[in-house]
Amino acid sequence: MVKIVGAIIILLATTWAGFEAARRLSERPRQLRMLKTALQSLEAEIMYGHVPLIEVATHLSRQIPKPISHFFERFAKKLQTGEVSVKMAWDESLEETSKHTALQQGEIEVLRQFGETLGQQDRASQQKHILLALAHLEREESDAREKQSRYEKMMKSLGFLSGLLLVILLI
Repeated sequence: MVKIVGAIIILLATTWAGFEAARRLSERPRQLRMLKTALQSLEAEIMYGHVPLIEVATHLSRQIPKPISHFFERFAKKLQTGEVSVKMAWDESLEETSKHTALQQGEIEVLRQFGETLGQQDRASQQKHILLALAHLEREESDAREKQSRYEKMMKSLGFLSGLLLVILLI
């Protein structure tokens, strides 16, 4: 009886791990789409609305779903304190929230490079940097969708099958 309960627990745990890995694969393209939407909104606000960066970040934190909204919320709060530069506020916010997202190092680096130019140039140059970041994020999103379609089902199956193998080996 104890062996059966142990086998069920092992099987459930490895299946859950497989589904969790698959969930992260499906979250990454969704979060990249949110980021692209946020940058497009940022571009529109800067180019056409002439809205200050603090207000843009606050608006974005309300419009975009979690966990990306947390990034803009923290960015706005850091800007409101006025103790750090825009670049430092962007980098610190990115560092704090990247752990809670499915974003990988490539996307983080694109955002970090974008943050270096944010608020330091005229509107036309800023628009070019936003479009460049959007192009990079588009490439990362297509890569993420490809990985999702290729590996998502495999991760789910692998979790269950590895648990099954472990149970067979232990019994």
